[in-house]
Amino acid sequence: MGAEPLIDVHSHFLTDDYISAARRAGIAQPDGTPQWPTWSEAAHLAMMDEHSIARSHLSISTPGVSFLSGEASRAMSRHLNEFAGALCEKRPDRFAFFATLPLDAVGEACAEAVRALDELGASGVAVETNRNGVYLADPSLAPLWQLLHDRSAVVFVHPTSPTNWPQTAIGLPRPMLEFLFDSARAAVDLVLEGVLDRFGDIDWIFTHSAGVLPLVVDRVQFLRRAFFPDAPEIDVVAAVSRLWFELAGTPFPRSAPIAADAFGSDRLLFGSDFCFTPTAGVAAQIASLDAARPVAGRSWRGLTTVNATSLFPAKEAQ
Repeated sequence: MGAEPLIDVHSHFLTDDYISAARRAGIAQPDGTPQWPTWSEAAHLAMMDEHSIARSHLSISTPGVSFLSGEASRAMSRHLNEFAGALCEKRPDRFAFFATLPLDAVGEACAEAVRALDELGASGVAVETNRNGVYLADPSLAPLWQLLHDRSAVVFVHPTSPTNWPQTAIGLPRPMLEFLFDSARAAVDLVLEGVLDRFGDIDWIFTHSAGVLPLVVDRVQFLRRAFFPDAPEIDVVAAVSRLWFELAGTPFPRSAPIAADAFGSDRLLFGSDFCFTPTAGVAAQIASLDAARPVAGRSWRGLTTVNATSLFPAKEAQ
């Protein structure tokens, strides 16, 4: 690897069983995208080698296992975690993974989180911004957050479609706009419902610079004070600044600098979004990263890698 190495915290894998199950559920164009992408270990490693990515933290993208319930959801979560765990055991130098959880039953989600973290070596868990309209601050999920807080775990939050997307997406693929608003909605919900404070030892990663969050956080602060003057004071900006922000998508010329200006640079992370972002798109993202003006005295490669090493010290010491 000639260039300064990157650590990719937002990259995806797929299995044939997962895609087949999604298609049986009627999901042929996930979140309005043209089709399911293809994925292989070899293609992922080739992408990493081309762009000097030292390690990829793998996860399942939206819709996760939200289209399943009961034993089917649990079985698919186990399948995905065992597949990813085996790959990481085979290539611990290149891969890590965030575990998939069956969030339709919080007790089962807790059990699978323990199994994935303790037995399969997961570096955290992955959830979507909502599961069929249930957002992350819903009280039903408190036992899961307590478990992960007690373990100082990482929670990777991937955007998904809101339940009312047919009325709001105006015919566009949901990653174009809906994902950006749903990330902000989920983050604000965690702050205003006190989840970030109650479970303060969880490290939350929000993708794509947390969508529109940097642009609306001051408005949330202002209007909360205006509409709820008797509510306990919450410093929304300070709370949001404790999140980690991954920069996949179109980080430059605007998104990444805005996130850095809003929340500081010490919690910014690199992500490729491969394989849902094709290789040409990854190349364009990284080219923009390499061409950008340094921040905090570092290249963007160096900055995001130092930050990822801070977040995952055990993994990156391997």
